[in-house]
Amino acid sequence: MEVTKDPGAVEAPELPIDAVRPPRPGRWIVATAAGAVLVWLAYTVIVNENLHWDVIAEYLTDGRVLGGLWVTIQLTVLSMVIGLALGVLAAVMQLSGSPVLRGASGLYTWFFRGTPLLVQLIFWFNIGLVFPTFGIGVPFDGPKLVEWQANELITPFTAALLGLAINEGAYMAEIVRAGIRSVDPGQREAAEAIGMSHRQVLRRVVLPQAMRVIIPPTGNQFISMLKTTSMVSVIAGAELLTVSQRIYLGNFEVIAMLIVASIWYIVLTTVASVGQHFVEKRFERGHHALQVRVRRNLRPFSRGNV
Repeated sequence: MEVTKDPGAVEAPELPIDAVRPPRPGRWIVATAAGAVLVWLAYTVIVNENLHWDVIAEYLTDGRVLGGLWVTIQLTVLSMVIGLALGVLAAVMQLSGSPVLRGASGLYTWFFRGTPLLVQLIFWFNIGLVFPTFGIGVPFDGPKLVEWQANELITPFTAALLGLAINEGAYMAEIVRAGIRSVDPGQREAAEAIGMSHRQVLRRVVLPQAMRVIIPPTGNQFISMLKTTSMVSVIAGAELLTVSQRIYLGNFEVIAMLIVASIWYIVLTTVASVGQHFVEKRFERGHHALQVRVRRNLRPFSRGNV
C-alpha cells in the first residue's frame, strides 16, 4: 500500500536537538586522582638521587649494551622464524589423517608446553652431559663419518636458540591449528572437488585465509619473545640482560643497569607493537582482496589444468 502525501498538509518545522550530557562527577574525581598519582610517581622517580640518572645516560648507548641488544634481536627473530616453521609443521601433522603423525605432534606440544622454558634452556646448555659427542654416520653405534664435541657445538647462543625456538614451536602449533580450523570447511571441499592436492589446498586456499587469525597472536608471541630472551642470562648468554648484569657486577650500579636494560626492552616492544598494528591493518584491509586471490588460484584448476 502506497502512502501519498497530502499537498495541503503543513509540515512541522524540525526542532533543534539540544542534548546535554549528564554530569559525571565520579569520572572527574577518579581521573584527577589518577593524574595526581602519576605526577607524584614521575616526580619521585626523577628527583630520586639513588637512581643515578647520569649513569643510566652514560650506559644507555654503551657499546657492550648495544652488542647485547643486537644479540637479543637476533635471538628473537631466529627463534620466531624457526618456531613458526615448527608450529606450521606440527599443526599440519595434528590435522593429518595419520594417527602416527597426530600422536607425534601431540606429544611434541604436550611435552614442550608442559615443561618450564627455564628448565629447557638449562638442559640444552648441559646437553653434553648426556651426549658428549654428535656425529653423522651409521646408526646403532656404527662408524661415524663426521663427529663433533657437544661442548664445542652447543654454545650459549646455540643452546638459547634451541630452547627458545623449540619451545615457541609448541605454542605456535596451537595458534596455527586454530587459524586453519577457522577457515570454512567448504573452502577445502571446493578445492578438493576441482582436483587440488592436499598440499595445494593448504598452500593456496587454507593458509592465506588463516593468516587473519594467525597474525594477531603471532605478533603477541613475538613481543613476548623479546622479553623472554632475558631468561638466557641463566646460561651466561650475551643478550641484553646478561651484559647488563656483567656491567653492574663491575661498577655496582645494579638499579641503574637494570633500568638501562628495561628502557631498551620497552623500545623494542614498542617498535614491535607498532609493526604488529600495521600488519594487522594490512591483512584486515586485504580480506576481501584475499577472497579474490583465492578464487583466482582456483580458476586454473577449474579449467582442467590439474
